[in-house]
Amino acid sequence: MIELVGLETVEANSVERLLDRAFGPDRHGRTAYRLRAGVAALPGPSLAACDEGALVGSIQLWPVQFTGDDGRRVPLILVGPVAVAPDRQRDGIGRMLVAAALARVPNEPLMLIGDPEYYGRFFGFSAEHTAGWRLPGPVEQHRLLARGDAVPTGPGSVGPRIAALA
Repeated sequence: MIELVGLETVEANSVERLLDRAFGPDRHGRTAYRLRAGVAALPGPSLAACDEGALVGSIQLWPVQFTGDDGRRVPLILVGPVAVAPDRQRDGIGRMLVAAALARVPNEPLMLIGDPEYYGRFFGFSAEHTAGWRLPGPVEQHRLLARGDAVPTGPGSVGPRIAALA
């Protein structure tokens, strides 16, 4: 039976090994890693899925910020990565993790880089407001998704939300 626990209660090396298995050791070069550079994952909504004590999945949420070309600063939460052990994929663990994490941040503006069909269908994310957003690396624009009433629109940059900017 799957148990969801705070990610901060799980050994960090176990999470890193899971991420390597799910995404490959070259994952650190992806744009999403640049978005969360220098900040820690949010405790509380970041979760681990354990089955009889074994880590089988994780989700991390990160503080990021949209800085509009007009000077607006809007705090956002970056959802991901969502990792599931390869031998447990298609068991519904990823969907369980996303649903539980999102329930812990119900009124926050959220963003992620992911499959628009999946995240749109199950969780209400869309690229409707993100067309003008710039990230610190390449991204397929249709995969840049957001959700929430306070999601900003218009041109601007998204980057890590460090304490001085929070």
